[in-house]
Amino acid sequence: MPFILSKVSTQMTEAQEKEIKTRLGRAISLIPGKSEASLLCGFESNYHLYLRGEKDAPIAYITVSIFANERHIGNDALFAAITEAFHEVLSIALDRIYIKYDDIAVWGVCGQAIDRSDFR
Repeated sequence: MPFILSKVSTQMTEAQEKEIKTRLGRAISLIPGKSEASLLCGFESNYHLYLRGEKDAPIAYITVSIFANERHIGNDALFAAITEAFHEVLSIALDRIYIKYDDIAVWGVCGQAIDRSDFR
């Protein structure tokens, strides 16, 4: 299950959140074997983010956590789609959108651990 957590320094309206959620749902399919059906999204708006000691313009810090994609196939296209969504929907400058990638080796769900080596 992929998880995308977004922290943005501005207030997001419900409509903006839904638009970004929809776009993230489409974008995750750029990773082989991933789809909106398994995507978990989280949003934190009005998050206190400082860049170079200042918080004078909107900033986004986004964490993308993906299980069983250790070769990072599709990441370039995914990151471009995520950046575009936050830029277009929230008017955040491209150079103020940061994306961190977490490669998940073990994921827990339903009280059980799932190891990516089980998928080889």
